[in-house]
Amino acid sequence: MDTIKIEKNNTKIIAHRGLSGIERENTNTAFVAAGNRSYYGIETDIHKTIDGEFVVMHDSSLKRVAGIDIDVESSTLAEIQSIPIYDIDGVADRIDLRPTTLANYIKICKKYEKHSVLELKGDFTESDIKDIVAIINSYEYLESVTFISFVYENLAILKRLLPSQSAEFLFDDITDEIIASVKRDGINIDIYHKSLTKEKIDLLHSHGLTVNCWTVNEKERADDLIAWGVDYITTNILE
Repeated sequence: MDTIKIEKNNTKIIAHRGLSGIERENTNTAFVAAGNRSYYGIETDIHKTIDGEFVVMHDSSLKRVAGIDIDVESSTLAEIQSIPIYDIDGVADRIDLRPTTLANYIKICKKYEKHSVLELKGDFTESDIKDIVAIINSYEYLESVTFISFVYENLAILKRLLPSQSAEFLFDDITDEIIASVKRDGINIDIYHKSLTKEKIDLLHSHGLTVNCWTVNEKERADDLIAWGVDYITTNILE
């Protein structure tokens, strides 16, 4: 298997949950696979475990990725990491495929000099966000991190703590209210790609906003978005 090559021009490409079109999403293996390729950044998702650790996982349960319906935020990190994750062929027989941590993800991004695009899943407290920032700061990598979330309050807390920190609001479609809020708070855009047209990208740029979009896996769609001037594309397989 290999990535699908595209002409990026000035658009930066983000590996969605690592190189998840080839390796199991959100594993160290997927992050290293992205690190060894030309991606600008690597995106991932974190939850807080019941014992206060930050684990990399998209879903709130391990049901989809491991076949075991264990709630991530009600479990300890050790419990979660004891469970093997399915490879992309559906078989859980690789010792290297286990849930990983925020710290491991940041270490890999730093080693391969990839921008971190870090999604905060669910509701995080100010204390949680301070702890996340402290972990990233321990690797001296905060300047290379963009925080993203569907929960606007997560980003509002972050910007109160760190006004200059890069952040993007995840959402499905543009409204005047969203544009007003992100401009007020110094937050950029991370939007579902099917909601975008050239006119909408031009509108967002006219407000001084950068535009990331998710999750684009078809070359023809990426070609259009790049021609329209989108700033970032998040993808499972394009490169």
